[in-house]
Amino acid sequence: MRTQNRRRFLQTMTAGIGTVPFFHQEWFDHLDRALAPFNHLTAEEAARDEEFWLPIQQAFHQSPLFINLENGYMSPQPVEVMQAQFANIQMINERTSFYMRRRARDEVQGVNPQLAELAGCSMEELIVTRNTTEALDTVIAGIDFEPGDEAIMCDLDYSSMQQAFEQQSRRLGLVRTYIDLPLHPESDEQIVKIYKDAITPKTKIILVTHLNNITGQVLPVRKICDMAHEHGVEVICDGAHSFAHIDFKIPDLNCDYFGASLHKWLCCPMGAGILYVQKDKIPKVWPLFGDTNFPEDDIRKFGHIGIHPVSTNLTIANAIRFHKMIGPARKEARLKYLKAYWTEKVKDLPGLTVLTPWEMERSSALALIAIEGMTPDELVQKLYDDYRIFTVSRKNPAVTGVRITPHLFTRVEELDKLIGALKEICSA
Repeated sequence: MRTQNRRRFLQTMTAGIGTVPFFHQEWFDHLDRALAPFNHLTAEEAARDEEFWLPIQQAFHQSPLFINLENGYMSPQPVEVMQAQFANIQMINERTSFYMRRRARDEVQGVNPQLAELAGCSMEELIVTRNTTEALDTVIAGIDFEPGDEAIMCDLDYSSMQQAFEQQSRRLGLVRTYIDLPLHPESDEQIVKIYKDAITPKTKIILVTHLNNITGQVLPVRKICDMAHEHGVEVICDGAHSFAHIDFKIPDLNCDYFGASLHKWLCCPMGAGILYVQKDKIPKVWPLFGDTNFPEDDIRKFGHIGIHPVSTNLTIANAIRFHKMIGPARKEARLKYLKAYWTEKVKDLPGLTVLTPWEMERSSALALIAIEGMTPDELVQKLYDDYRIFTVSRKNPAVTGVRITPHLFTRVEELDKLIGALKEICSA
């Protein structure tokens, strides 16, 4: 009797467990029906059609207490993705060690083909991490630098990456070379030349930020990588803000290493990122944590971080499905349209400076502004206190200002309130 009861118990425990257990099909069907009448529109036409974006805006729950224009730190999850995350947490909590020991690895691995397809690369070159910092620090700390080797970077690159290189400087004698990039470049060639002129026979690697987290400037990464490879120099690409924001595939960039955070523009739960390493470069990079379970040329050697919430990994599939239903090209076009909509209306205000390039190919959703006579913190606080508009200040030795970042759920009427607020502030 006990054996029969135990068998029935295990059958119940394993029933219904599949690869990505929770999709709310009715929710996706509803969204599909709502978007279908607009399928004939080009990406640029859809970007300006407010009726198209209404069901997508409704897919998010936003606080009514303020207008959120600070979506660079993290993106909210659509309702379906959030509910899937809750369901995955509940399922794992109910099955605990049984699930983690018998099912977790296979089901998490089941998400990888979808992620690799989205990234446009082989599964053998991609691993899920917790964020961009973990991904890129793995590479920076894992390369065997020799004393006197040089790394090129920019003051505007993300501080965590700069700090990782600074540690390698103290530890291994790596030399850091900083370059200055123009806020409003004349051409791609001007940018490429700045990187090229910094290369010496000692240069081993270049750090390039695809979409800058401060100014929102998009760099010509492919051209930089092609130039660097001609000189025998590898490139690490920081794609924290570009992945699932700009429509591209990682191999398009021709970089050697790439890292991104999926809880930014893919709208995954917090604590999800990716690391891409070209297949032939994997053996030369040490993982952050020792792992003897995989060969030196296996990307999975970088995934040993101990127990972590696999519910987040499972939910990546839901976020990918939402992203693909919108369409990467339409998503990029909309984000660029929103940025252009408000910056065009405030760029000539007295005392206000837009510190982000105007060209559509050089920017997307993120934009940085400054107002003469106000510190970034003062402007952030005034926008919130007087207008209930939430933004963030960005301070860097190269440039300071207030970063304004709309998202897919942002309504044009909310940007009109921002425009009105900035007009009042500048007129005062």
